[in-house]
Amino acid sequence: MSELTDFDEMYQEIVLDHYRNPRNKSKLSRDFLETKSYNPFCGDEIELQLSINDGKLEDISVTGRGCAISQSSGSLMSEVVINKSINEIKEISLIIRSLLKNEEVQEKDLDRLGDAFALEGVKKFPVRIKCALLSWAALKDLIDQY
Repeated sequence: MSELTDFDEMYQEIVLDHYRNPRNKSKLSRDFLETKSYNPFCGDEIELQLSINDGKLEDISVTGRGCAISQSSGSLMSEVVINKSINEIKEISLIIRSLLKNEEVQEKDLDRLGDAFALEGVKKFPVRIKCALLSWAALKDLIDQY
């Protein structure tokens, strides 16, 4: 069995912290777009609400149930995209998808992910990539509707 590196442990702790203490989970009360995403293979669920004003994401709510990867990914995503423009969100979403699919990502792009970079470890477990991308797929659906 291989030992975890210090970086692996640090990223694992970030993911677990977001699972145990999810961010941005309060339901929105004013105008918002909403969608629910479901992964039928594992049962993960995400409910996403976005409040967008003048092309900028002003508020976000991510709730759901499922594995630590799907739920922490939603929490991490919410912190990365809040207060960003729609174009920035689209770019960040593409970066996270490339990262998880083990495609080449430039260092400057990785910096844009903030703590969401902790999801990188999921690429070692291909069956879990859909879990990590569930909230990002919901985000893409809502952004496309906007």
